[in-house]
Amino acid sequence: MRDIRAAVSRLYASGETFALATVIDTDKSAPRGPGAAMLVSASGEVTGSVSGGCVEGAVYEEALEAIRTGEPVRRTYGYSDEEAFSVGLTCGGTLHMFVEPLSRDTFPQLGSVLGAVDEHQPVAVATVVADPSGADRVGARRVVWPTHAEGDLGAGGGRLADALDDDVRGMLAQGSTGVLRYGADGQRRGDELEVFVQSFTPAPRMLVFGAIDFAAAVADLGTYLGYRVTVCDARPVFATRRRFPTAEEVVVKWPHVFLDEIADQVDERTVVCVLTHDPKFDVPVIKAALATRAGYIGAMGSRRTHEDRLERLREAGVDEERLERLHSPIGLDLGARTPEETAVSIAAELVQVRWGGSGRALRETSGRIHGETPAPTPVPAGFGHVRR
Repeated sequence: MRDIRAAVSRLYASGETFALATVIDTDKSAPRGPGAAMLVSASGEVTGSVSGGCVEGAVYEEALEAIRTGEPVRRTYGYSDEEAFSVGLTCGGTLHMFVEPLSRDTFPQLGSVLGAVDEHQPVAVATVVADPSGADRVGARRVVWPTHAEGDLGAGGGRLADALDDDVRGMLAQGSTGVLRYGADGQRRGDELEVFVQSFTPAPRMLVFGAIDFAAAVADLGTYLGYRVTVCDARPVFATRRRFPTAEEVVVKWPHVFLDEIADQVDERTVVCVLTHDPKFDVPVIKAALATRAGYIGAMGSRRTHEDRLERLREAGVDEERLERLHSPIGLDLGARTPEETAVSIAAELVQVRWGGSGRALRETSGRIHGETPAPTPVPAGFGHVRR
């Protein structure tokens, strides 16, 4: 829902009832993963996508019906010869969907959820999506923050709420989204009750060092990919808000000094792009970056610049094991020339590193295009079952 939250906020503020269709689980080569969502307004306006076009028509009709009846529904869409070009997935995968009507009355905490997402605060929404017990709890939800939780899970929900709060916080800490399974009364060893948990952890950060024209293109594409982008340069004439309008913040400071100040905020999802290719800037900041937990550290420059930079880093005390983490020259070999093309090559490498792709043309590869979607991080042993 993160990518369509502006439309969700607008309709929620208007008081209108709308429908939200969310992918809660997938099998095989499904086009989008759990958490992908599509919004449908009462007037029929659509925002977002759940399958890239394969089943949107059928989901759209379910959404309008949910608005009309006020009842949520769970649906599964998969491939069949008869339905392959109507409501089936031509890729051969399966999507498990949950379609629910939403309004201020049915989801009073949604405003707080949207506010937490906008303020980069962690929050998770747990929704009952299947309940064979007949207790009519489908659609009941609980909103869980690190320190408290709100929401009524219906009859007998006290035990379920206690178990769910603990398990959801474990998933929230890992940024995991997926289905948990419990017994009818919240037993952690049961599997009749399905609860979809969508975690909204703060968006990952992209730190761009060097306020050059290439940095503007990288910042634009980083924002498009969902990163919280910071551009940093010691030169105030270049590091201006006007030059980097899509960045969340523009910092005028020596790059390594700034990185040292925020080192405790750098985690495995953080991307560091060093674009200065000037030793007095990039050697200190790369050394600092390699001492953090950043998941990706890339540096721009020619192969000659790269070799010179490695020698300078070794002289500065950086060992070979840390130097292996450095992606330099930055980006994939796309033959890029312009700043915009170079930004695409950098973004391509980020995606490749994140998902483990080969970086080759798809026509030169075989097997599943999307590869394996990472399963939700399991909660500790003895806790609610995570459906894989």
